[in-house]
Amino acid sequence: MEIKGKEYEVVYDQAVSTVTFKGELALMGMGEYPPIAALLEQSLEYAASQEVGQLTLDLRDLKFLNSSGINVISKFVIKARRATNVAMKIRGSNSIPWQSRSLVNLKRLLPEMVVELG
Repeated sequence: MEIKGKEYEVVYDQAVSTVTFKGELALMGMGEYPPIAALLEQSLEYAASQEVGQLTLDLRDLKFLNSSGINVISKFVIKARRATNVAMKIRGSNSIPWQSRSLVNLKRLLPEMVVELG
């Protein structure tokens, strides 16, 4: 599954249970994020259906994410709390300022989630 825009790409690779974000994701408000939210939810549903469920969000190549996008990811992490059999991981980059600030805060929503900033 993938969603592509002019300046961004979101791809779910079921084989490695990873959703990869690339580019600059600055959609105009929450009304434009439902396709991405649906992709995230489908990836979580698939991970939860596996015997040993895991799901990784790889944001290392996402240079920009606006507040609506951060809100979508935050709501997704809250939903992931209900999937108790899914190990969540978020990969980010310390060299991208918004990631070093925002991704660590997501751990407050799901304390057992692994956040890797490289």
